[in-house]
Amino acid sequence: MILVSACLAGIKCRYDGNDNANNKVMEIVKKGFAIPVCPEQLGGLQTPRVPAEIIKDKIINKLGEDVTSQFVKGAKETLRITKLFNCKKAVLKQSSPSCGYGKIYDGSHTSKIIEGMGLTAKLLFQNGIIILTEEDL
Repeated sequence: MILVSACLAGIKCRYDGNDNANNKVMEIVKKGFAIPVCPEQLGGLQTPRVPAEIIKDKIINKLGEDVTSQFVKGAKETLRITKLFNCKKAVLKQSSPSCGYGKIYDGSHTSKIIEGMGLTAKLLFQNGIIILTEEDL
């Protein structure tokens, strides 16, 4: 089983209430090879929600509110689901403060990309999960 970012599977769970539908991801979900999750929703954040970015060791939304605890909870729940379904790989949404792998926004809320990992991607990686992004498909 493969874990995938729910937004890539066509689920409208992005911060703005939209999705990032990816045909390849949607196909593996339809065939029963993947399970979609949204760490931010699992952490208790609503959809739509104020966009957030990583700033040092915190996740701060565009209003200046610290939403780190929700992101931590969502990352832990995602890891629990990964273990429950014995997932060895994950396809995650690039640039996300949860799922970004290799690239994330810089925390300035100006759309600037830097090297880095989202909280969920980092936790999964630290637990031996092979991480891919939609760009790798």
